[in-house]
Amino acid sequence: MSSSCDNADCLAWAARDESGFLSPYKFSRRALGSDDVSIRITHCGVCYADLIWARNGHGDSKYPLVPGHEIVGIVKEVGSNVRRFKIGDHIGVGTYVNSCRDCEYCNDGDEVYCDKGIAFTFNNVDVDGTITKGGYSSYIVVHDRYCFSIPEEYPLALAAPLLCAGITVYAPMVRHKMNQPGKSLGVIGLGGLGHMAVKFGKAFGLNVTVFSTSLSKKEESLSLLGADRFVLSSDQEQMKALDKSFDFIIDTASGDHPFDPYMALLKTAGVLVLVGFPSEVKFNPASINLGMKTVSGSIAGGTKVTQEMLDFCAAHKVYPKIELIPIEYANEALERLIKRDVKYRFVIDIENSLK
Repeated sequence: MSSSCDNADCLAWAARDESGFLSPYKFSRRALGSDDVSIRITHCGVCYADLIWARNGHGDSKYPLVPGHEIVGIVKEVGSNVRRFKIGDHIGVGTYVNSCRDCEYCNDGDEVYCDKGIAFTFNNVDVDGTITKGGYSSYIVVHDRYCFSIPEEYPLALAAPLLCAGITVYAPMVRHKMNQPGKSLGVIGLGGLGHMAVKFGKAFGLNVTVFSTSLSKKEESLSLLGADRFVLSSDQEQMKALDKSFDFIIDTASGDHPFDPYMALLKTAGVLVLVGFPSEVKFNPASINLGMKTVSGSIAGGTKVTQEMLDFCAAHKVYPKIELIPIEYANEALERLIKRDVKYRFVIDIENSLK
């Protein structure tokens, strides 16, 4: 293993260049501060963001780069000021590890929208000036404000995807009051985010319809995930038959797609929330104006709503569908992500494979 210094004690897998190829790496975490928690990582989810930054997709990757921002594990040490956690607690860390803690959004527990910007869990500058390194590693040190309590009865491997995929759909759903039983929800796309939107929709008591361009998703939508209806979005007759029938639509698709056909499906005052990142969003102004409709964007969620989501999932037994993999399979998993060949989230078994 390569090492950043002689006393490096954190094992990891890192990308060394924009090929994005991951290989064993060893480095030192920052020293535990008075407000910090040191976490022995047991599992880490695999997100498309891991692939983007491993391969320098935004031109700002800092190598060696250790991906991973769906982190769960067990508390191994706490700073002197930490009261929320104790050694042995189940704990999670999501997409960010710092914020200004002083703006209106931070004060409201909505740190992900911090006015001064958040420090991402990997590939950003940490409080000590070093570059943050993510959860494809044996342990991590994080300020306790950005850590989440995982209910003891909730399986750690299943909790990992909640910290990015889960919260990315849960946060806008509760913000826009999509948790009203009996209302109708459309979900565009059935990947890591889309399958969680279906699960939350059913847990909220909604009538859930999945929209996909792939007929192969029909059986899994209805039988595996429990959606009420499947619609092939390329079938204009099916789409037309559903005009003005949805209260809400969650759009998780990052591939380019038309928006006007989906806007037509919303009832008057209906809401479409975009959580994917297509290259552009285009629609006719009449699609919004004539029906008093709303289009909203969203990313992840603040600390308050994230903890609420974790507690909700434990109480209502909402579990992601995962494929558990060893760290040695990480490169193949990233390749399969490109092909959308996963149902529905890879989770790395850190504790049993990173040695």
